[in-house]
Amino acid sequence: MSYPNPDALVSTEWLASHLSAPDVRVVDASWYTPAQNRNAREEYDAEHIPGAVFFDIDEIADTDSTLPHMLPAPEKFSSKVRKLGLGNGNKIVIYDGSGFTSAAARAWWMFRTFGHRDVSVLDGGFPKWLREGLPVEDLPPVPRTRHFISHYNHLLVRDLDHMKANLENKRELVLDARAPARFKGEAAEPRPTKHQGHIPGSVNVPFTDLIDEKTRCMLPADQLKARFDAAGIDAKQPVAISCGSGVTACTVALALNLLGHENVAVYDGSWAEWGNRDDTPIEK
Repeated sequence: MSYPNPDALVSTEWLASHLSAPDVRVVDASWYTPAQNRNAREEYDAEHIPGAVFFDIDEIADTDSTLPHMLPAPEKFSSKVRKLGLGNGNKIVIYDGSGFTSAAARAWWMFRTFGHRDVSVLDGGFPKWLREGLPVEDLPPVPRTRHFISHYNHLLVRDLDHMKANLENKRELVLDARAPARFKGEAAEPRPTKHQGHIPGSVNVPFTDLIDEKTRCMLPADQLKARFDAAGIDAKQPVAISCGSGVTACTVALALNLLGHENVAVYDGSWAEWGNRDDTPIEK
């Protein structure tokens, strides 16, 4: 079984053979939690895929929000990516240093939210690229400003009001991408929150279950489908995905997109928002 929508991923082989293509732009969107004790920018400066620009999800964000890396205004997104040399006519390929596609998938979702459809994630990410001995460089790219106009797609985003309303209308199935212990409220959040547990009625689909731990590649289509089937997910049912802070939820969104699921949104505030309030019901 092949992916119904294979364009959401590209292989390391494909990217290696298209690095010099005039319409291809490569983006390093690496990001790590404080507990991982890694500095994404320093690692990028030390080595990256040739020509890759660095996309900081904490900077290309609503920096006035008290919540982490929330979506910026469309105008800010356009301004930031233009300066990175990313334009409306480009094929954008995004990777991250973990290889589990979480930060890369977040950037992929952001580009799609702001109307850019020709965007893919590098399957296996930078770890696979390095294992295969493919070229790297430490030279800072000098991007030429490109033309990028954002067209905000609200269908891909959910906020607090949407999620509260969904408790009553149950229009969307809520998926939670966190580890089972966090979903059950049995383990503390990496980012401390007032409350532990999950949004009532949500279903746990840990993002790590969708990735081959050894290769860091997305599971084959039949295995992905089996994971979602086991969670009781109907391909026609609208889905909203939550996680800790809106990053790993995007890995689940990417997997569903590969399988051709069209009604998929991400709850941007995720548990960093829901778990810190006293007016949001919680299950454990």
